[in-house]
Amino acid sequence: MNSKPKKIKTNSEPNRGSVLKLKGKRVITTSPRHPHKGESNSHSSHPRRQFTPPTVAPKSTTEDSDIIYGRHPVLTALENQRELNRIWVTSRLRYDPRFHNLILQAKENGTVIDEVDPKRLDQITYQANHQGIAAQIAPYSYIELHELIAQAKTVNDPVIVVADGITDPHNLGAIIRTAEAVGAQGLIIPQRRASGITSTVVKVAAGALENFPVARVTNLSRALEELKEAGFWIYGTAADASEPLHTVSFRGPIVLVIGSEGEGLSMLTQRSCDVLVSIPLLGKTPSLNASVASGMALYEIFRQRAVNTLYLDKLPKPL
Repeated sequence: MNSKPKKIKTNSEPNRGSVLKLKGKRVITTSPRHPHKGESNSHSSHPRRQFTPPTVAPKSTTEDSDIIYGRHPVLTALENQRELNRIWVTSRLRYDPRFHNLILQAKENGTVIDEVDPKRLDQITYQANHQGIAAQIAPYSYIELHELIAQAKTVNDPVIVVADGITDPHNLGAIIRTAEAVGAQGLIIPQRRASGITSTVVKVAAGALENFPVARVTNLSRALEELKEAGFWIYGTAADASEPLHTVSFRGPIVLVIGSEGEGLSMLTQRSCDVLVSIPLLGKTPSLNASVASGMALYEIFRQRAVNTLYLDKLPKPL
């Protein structure tokens, strides 16, 4: 006779629990689980697993309350009386002649000044090159489009840059820095699917945003139409455009539209442009970085204006 033990299932839970030997047979039993308060007995055969969700550390920087660091960006913000919520500074730099009076003035305006050691700044900036100072800036204050147009038209032949869907804050910051440096009057960015003015943009712009207005619009095509009505000519950059950059005559009020890093200008934006221009490339690289393309296009615009400008002090004196 086969004496192989048989498995007997109990009512409490199948095939679970300790093993008891009883007269040559193996009986599998389970010890009853006592339900917790608020748990019914009907579910006692299916014990609940306790799960604790992972703790997510809160972000230290956001677009609305951001951190800038480094001597030049913070110094520029202080000199232009940018609204700062808090400043972290080392004792050595706090009493530096370049910073001391400006920090005192910021304190009078309500900025909290924290004198900290370099290790604390390492924590705040995530080991970035803070150079002994960091600041928490208030939300960036965008200018309205009609205000930007009115402000730009106070100069002869203004230039406004439009960034169509630039998502990389490093590219956006580089575009702002170049545009302000060559003499453009402002920047327009869309509200959706594009980078806003974050601490990274402020850092890369290297102080240019303190003197360079930025407008943020909900409908870019409508904004371009408004610029046309104000007398601006719209030039868009596109890799497959038929007009090489150096063959176009840039005159009058100009809007230069730069496309996103991967897709370039959207078709809707291209239809809103008066002229599409391209930068001739002779190498095997098919395209340029957005900030590089904007720098080359802006340089060509202002180069043509410099060539067409008559400098009276350079004219030869009559004999």
